[in-house]
Amino acid sequence: MSEHQAAVLVGPGQPFDLTNRPTPSPGPKDILIQAKAIALNPLDWVLSATGYGIESFPAVLGSDVAGFVVAVGAEVPADAPQPGARVVGMAPSFFFKGAPNYGAFQELVLVPYISVTPLPDFITFPEASSLPMAVQTAWAGWHTLGVPLGSHYSPADKKAVLIWGGSSSVGTAAIQTAKSLGLVVYATASPQHHDYLQQLGATKVFNYKADDVVQEIVATVQEDGVTLDIVFLATGSLQPSQDILAALNPSGGATLASAPLVAADAPQVEGVTVKFVMLPFDEQQQVAYVSRIFQEWLPESLDTGDFVPSPPVQILDGGLAAIQDGLTTVQQGVSGQKLVVEL
Repeated sequence: MSEHQAAVLVGPGQPFDLTNRPTPSPGPKDILIQAKAIALNPLDWVLSATGYGIESFPAVLGSDVAGFVVAVGAEVPADAPQPGARVVGMAPSFFFKGAPNYGAFQELVLVPYISVTPLPDFITFPEASSLPMAVQTAWAGWHTLGVPLGSHYSPADKKAVLIWGGSSSVGTAAIQTAKSLGLVVYATASPQHHDYLQQLGATKVFNYKADDVVQEIVATVQEDGVTLDIVFLATGSLQPSQDILAALNPSGGATLASAPLVAADAPQVEGVTVKFVMLPFDEQQQVAYVSRIFQEWLPESLDTGDFVPSPPVQILDGGLAAIQDGLTTVQQGVSGQKLVVEL
């Protein structure tokens, strides 16, 4: 059996072990991808530090991978990417509880074919690697907020959303998808990112560090004459968004979808329901939803340029060996860029 190099997590809070492990053969519905670029996510740091959700060790983490198809399983349809194709995929390490064959932090990784998207030649592997987690989380957020894939609002609907943490990878994906849904898009970010987020589709962007940001957003929404009863929290704390929703919806009925995990003791505000971002709970519905994202919506949107990889990537030197320090940087906070390793 052939082998490949992997960054293996041997235990919670332990350093990654660069080691060789057996290269698996694809299961019936899997695609084996040779990784050329891997993006780092806050979730990766949380899992590596805490071991949350990992069934056993050693484990391999990582979700975002771009590269070449090496082999496909017996039940992968002919119209799915085949050996030699350039692809990007959502490795299911988190959903498979750290199962080593399905983590992105290695040279060869298994990904279910429903989560693999063919990659246009004009998008580089590092750019593409920023896509999967952010795109899936964005659409999971819209599902959670009752705005599922295929929805569209007209200008006459005057339906708005606030995306808090707009310069993160999830935030930029949420902005672009919100625009495609026909929503009026408000976002928050540091001032240096405002122009970029407006280029992606944000109508107005606010400095989240400003002392009066809550009052400023409430006043702007009221002046614009739109309805804002939903918030997508891409990153950051709950309280400001809750206060904004409460002020704009005194009769209640507002909803906040949070990409970060919601703590059990998180603050509650009357009239504002806080939900953790989730895909459809029913397994068949979830599979169908994910398939629509990665096999229909994303390929078409990339080809037409309606959706672009974002934010800009920063490539870390050292390949798999750079993951350890890269996640430390992620923990400390990254603004307006995505950290990526190349193989």
